[in-house]
Amino acid sequence: MTTSTLTHTDAAGRPRVGRERVVQAVTDLVGNTPLFELCRAPGGGRLLLKLEQFNPTGAAKIRMAISMIDDAERRGNLHPGGRIVESTSGNTGLGLSVVAAERGYHFSAVVDNHACIDKLRAMKAMGAELTYVSSDGDDALATSAREDYAEALAAKLPDAHFTEQHNNDANAVGYHRVAEELLEDLPNGVDYLISAVGTGGSLFGTAAQLRALGNPAIVIGVEPHGSIAFGGPGYDYWQSGTGTPEGAVVGTAVDYSLLDEGVKIGDIEAFATVRVIARRWGLLLGGSAGGAIYAALERLPDLPSGTTAVTIVCDGGEKYLDTVFSDEWMSARGLLSPATENRVDELLDDVINGTATHDETPTSTVWRQGDPIPTQK
Repeated sequence: MTTSTLTHTDAAGRPRVGRERVVQAVTDLVGNTPLFELCRAPGGGRLLLKLEQFNPTGAAKIRMAISMIDDAERRGNLHPGGRIVESTSGNTGLGLSVVAAERGYHFSAVVDNHACIDKLRAMKAMGAELTYVSSDGDDALATSAREDYAEALAAKLPDAHFTEQHNNDANAVGYHRVAEELLEDLPNGVDYLISAVGTGGSLFGTAAQLRALGNPAIVIGVEPHGSIAFGGPGYDYWQSGTGTPEGAVVGTAVDYSLLDEGVKIGDIEAFATVRVIARRWGLLLGGSAGGAIYAALERLPDLPSGTTAVTIVCDGGEKYLDTVFSDEWMSARGLLSPATENRVDELLDDVINGTATHDETPTSTVWRQGDPIPTQK
């Protein structure tokens, strides 16, 4: 960002001095995303959403894309005109597309048909080269196959570097600034951090930096049913950009030492939550945020008065208008549930009005600090 001092006159001819604030790179626009208070429980806690869709690309992952490329350059793994290779479900690829365009790199994105089509189109528009990996051409996840292909592709291409987001320490480092922004905006700090877990970078990178800055928040990670980071069994799920599918390896950024609770939320509950929020607040959120918000809402009335809980919303819902926000797409996959949406509406009303009866069993916490770390087959 550049600044310059300007002297000009107002309508009455009086001199005025101002400062221009002009950015010269898209990545200069990353960060300082807003906090939105979704609700608060009388006598309980409040839930704030860190709206990462206000970053370029509409997602949080551009933060870690910058961090991974900065780290690769420092280590000498990327050279001018070189090639970035990454396996991505969409948002990481969007961030890397921006960085590659700015810095003059080629970018090969290894994707599957589970990714949102608008994310894939945007990557291509910014110059990325897409390679599809899928077992049968359907829209199922192929995370493990993508990872293997990306590693092999980087090994055979000249001047190529596989950023390997699931096993890259710079991933979590990219989110340290999120913690700093939270403490700048919240002088009294963060009490609970409740967010989705995919690669683990956003939740654990933020949590680690909060702790380093003297704010050891209680950390609750949320993954889809079918994901294996907090234990099995593993099976298919539809939430995009979150979780660890069966057959994939839990990312090194998933730091169980920082985690107080691990929670699983189903696709139906996650998607119902963001659909209800869209109707009630006019706010479009990505489906993975729905699971974390659902878990937070169940806990909010029982939190001590004055508690601040924060959920990192890793992307907005504009990319999912043909999926999560489409009745046809949801119905075709058995995910559309008016009854669940009604329950979410009632849960929000109970939280806001202080009428929660606490007679319903809350979402099961499947892992707690002190439990054995889940083993991988």
